[in-house]
Parts: sequence; C-alpha cells; structure tokens
Amino acid sequence: MLVCCRSRNPKAPIFASPAKREENNTEARILMVASIKSKKITDNMGKRGRAAVVVLGDIGRSPRMQYHALSLAQQASLDVDVVAYGGSNPHNALLENPSIHLHKMKPIVFRGLPKVLLMLLLPVKALMQFFMLLWFLCAKIPPPDVFLVQNPPSVPTLFAVKLASWWRNSTIIIDWHNFGYTLLALSLGRNHILVKIYYWFERHFGRKANGSFCVTKAMQHELARNWGIKATVVYDRPPEFFHCSSLQEKHELFCRLNNDLIHPHGIRDCVCYGRGISETDPHVGNTIFTTQESGEVSLKPNRPALIVSSTSWTADEDFGLLLEAAVLYDRRVSAILHEDDSVHDKLLWKEISDGKQYLYPRLLFIITGKGPDREKYEKQMKRLHLKRVAFRTMWLPAEDYPLMLGSADLGICLHASSSGLDLPMKVVDMFGCGLPVCALSFSCIEELVTVEENGLLFSSSSDLADNLLTLFKDFPDGCSTLNSLREGALAKGASTRWATEWEQQALPLIAEATSDKTE
Repeated sequence: MLVCCRSRNPKAPIFASPAKREENNTEARILMVASIKSKKITDNMGKRGRAAVVVLGDIGRSPRMQYHALSLAQQASLDVDVVAYGGSNPHNALLENPSIHLHKMKPIVFRGLPKVLLMLLLPVKALMQFFMLLWFLCAKIPPPDVFLVQNPPSVPTLFAVKLASWWRNSTIIIDWHNFGYTLLALSLGRNHILVKIYYWFERHFGRKANGSFCVTKAMQHELARNWGIKATVVYDRPPEFFHCSSLQEKHELFCRLNNDLIHPHGIRDCVCYGRGISETDPHVGNTIFTTQESGEVSLKPNRPALIVSSTSWTADEDFGLLLEAAVLYDRRVSAILHEDDSVHDKLLWKEISDGKQYLYPRLLFIITGKGPDREKYEKQMKRLHLKRVAFRTMWLPAEDYPLMLGSADLGICLHASSSGLDLPMKVVDMFGCGLPVCALSFSCIEELVTVEENGLLFSSSSDLADNLLTLFKDFPDGCSTLNSLREGALAKGASTRWATEWEQQALPLIAEATSDKTE
C-alpha cells in the first residue's frame, strides 16, 4: 500500500538518496492518513448524524440560527432538531425541509405586573425556563451528536445545554451573537449585582463548550484574550434568496401592501393624501411606487424614496435618532426651496399627487419588526406631522422581507452594539439585496460597512439628515452618490454568500464534532 502511494507522488524522483526516499515515504504516509481521515469524516457525515439547534427565543426572529439549521441539514447532511419558542413563522425553506424538525416551547411571560415585581420574578422565570429546556433537550428530542446553541441569552440556556450534553453524551458549540451581560447592563447598568452575576455565569459556562463560533474578529479577540475561549469567526452572510427585486416583484409586493401603505389607521400624510379606495385593489395596476399598463410595469417618476429599517424595538436601537433626522430633513428641504411656512401641507401634497416633482423627494420610512418599544415610537411618529416624510411600521412574512429590501432605495441601521463587538445582520441582508445603508457608527462597524463604497455612517441625527439630503437630491434620476453606493452594496453582497462562508468556516468544526460521536 505504501509502495503504491509513493509511486503516485509526482515529486518523488526515480533515483534518490536514502534520506530523500525516507522524506518521500514520510510525505506519502501523511497524505495517506489525511485522505483516510477525510474519507472517514465524509462517511460518518453520510450516516445522518443529528444536531440540535437551541434558541431561547422566537425562531422566526432568529435568521442566523435558521440559516445554521438549513446548512446543518443541507451541507452537513444531518437531521436537525430546532428547539425554540414559537411566534413568528420561520422561512418556508426551513418548514419544507424534511430533515429539519421544529420543537416549539411555550414562552413564559408575566403580563400586567409592575416593573419592580417583574424584576423580582426574573429568577422564577429563569428557573421555569431551565426546567422546560431540560425537558425538551433531554426527553422530547432524539439524542443529538452536537448541540448548537445561540448566545445570548445565556441564562439559563448555557447551563441547561451543558447538563443535557452530559446526559445525552453530546458535544456543545456556542454561536456567540453578542454578550448577554452587556445587554442586561443597558437597563441595569454595568455595576449592578445581577449584571456581575450574569457575567460570571456567561463566562464560566461559555468556557465549558467544545467549540465556539462568533460574528466578528473583534469578538473573537475578546473571547480569546479575556475569556479563554477559542472561537471561529463565521460572518453573517446573505443566503441566496436575498437579491435585487425585479420590477414585477416590486409591483406585486406593493400591491399586496398597498392598503397598509396608503390607508394607515388614523394617519394623514404626504403618502396617503389623495389616494382613493380603488388603489387598494391589486387588479387596478397602480401603487404609490409603480404602475402597470398593458402588462408592463414601470416606476413612477414622482414616487417617494423608499427607506427601510428592521428592528427588534429594543434598547440597543434608538429610533429617536431617526425621528429627529426626519424632522431636520423636512425643515432643511423647506429652507432650501424657500417655502413659505404659511403654505398649508395639503396644498403641497396636492401638487405632488398631481405629479409635480421637487428637487428633494418625499421619504417613506418602512420599519419592520416586533418588540417592546414599538408602540412608544409609533405614538411619537403620529405626533410629528411632517410635510415630506411618512412612517409605516409593519411585520413582514419571511418571504416578503427580502423583497422589501430588494425594492427599497436605502437601508437605515440604528444598531448600537451593547458590547461594541457584534455586527448588525440587517446590514448583511441589505447588501445581499444590493441595498446601500446609512449605519450608526460604533467600534467595529467598519468590518462590514465601507464608507463611500457601500454605505455611509452617522453619529447623530444631524449627520443622518445630511446623509439623506446628499443621497436623495434630484431623486430618482440624478442621485449619482446613491447609485455608486448601490453598486458597492451589490458587489459586497455578491462577494460571499452564507453557504460558502458556512462551508469554509463552520463545517470543519461541525464535521469534527459529529465524526467523533459516530466513530
């Protein structure tokens, strides 16, 4: 066998010294062992091992873990059990994959209680979650070869998974999205005793894992230097279903959403003014952005600029910045155009409805997502009464969200990392659809956004307003800066997709974990 391997080594000369022949023999042995090990891993992966994806949250609002589950099933050829809360529907690709099995836990929610009492009940809630997790991980699902767990939340997830891995003789891989203790510190402060306990818990049990993924090089460095954890960077990348929307896809999307866009409850603004009830009929062929005649779809020249932001409506995203920027944009455009303050809004809206175009367009902000602060900001939006800016909030199905990004003109990211070490996945999705971004600046955001290439950064509402004025001057045909950023976003999104990133960075660790279990 060794003779055969040596004879196939193209670098081995026919006549060589004994020392050279021994070197060639050693090289051949190494190649043979590597080949056998590679084949063994491949064979073991073909035995349909099993992985459990654990999310103490709504799986429909955890896109990265959905992509992990799909890759485990498709690229690692594993059966996958997803243990998570229900709520929002995940992507159809997850629901339709026969190798992926969803196990939905019931969220534990205390409603109608004072904030002080809710804080006192946090240990009770964590204890209830702990026993529920243990039941699912130790009894409800088949024994997995590997647990892939999302962090945060860390409490009680990491401890429950550690016990389950001991009971089921499984390995653990943690996918570090951020640090849980820094998120808790947003509401309690860094010096609070609960934050310090959380930090100890997260660090202690984080080090018990057999492997780790993380989302940035900065986080990888922090985990290695201060936590003693070796992590592999698996960047968020857009999957294939994020792409630029065609004109037909845009028109069909806007037809489906037309009623929500032009007839929002209790709102009269520059977008819904003058819109008749007939425009809610998708068969009419007319939306605020598109028109269809004789089967041909076209964009309206005096359409609003469409700006999209997605959010969980939590404390790490201050939408007050966006509202202030909208007010500044509205006032600055009026000043630039020398508009008399006495001119009634409805007169301006009628001119726009009749087809008149201005140097600066109307802006329609569509903000997607669910979360605790949504109602608070919706009330603030209704009180603004702006001339050229309108807001809509909505929750989009998983299949419509990429279409919305692919139909928009600009994406806004207000993510302020609690740790300063994670990156907003929404920006990755936007680039996948060729959508340029304006993103709030923080320490490692430039690992993702390259200024004046695929987006712009801002640090204040005034900065954001300036960016909007720069990008949308002479919209839609004369926006050279916006068009240049769009080309950069397209190139960034096309450079690496999720499947490629996952195969290169995540699959080796998954293969090692599952091959060890199936040997």
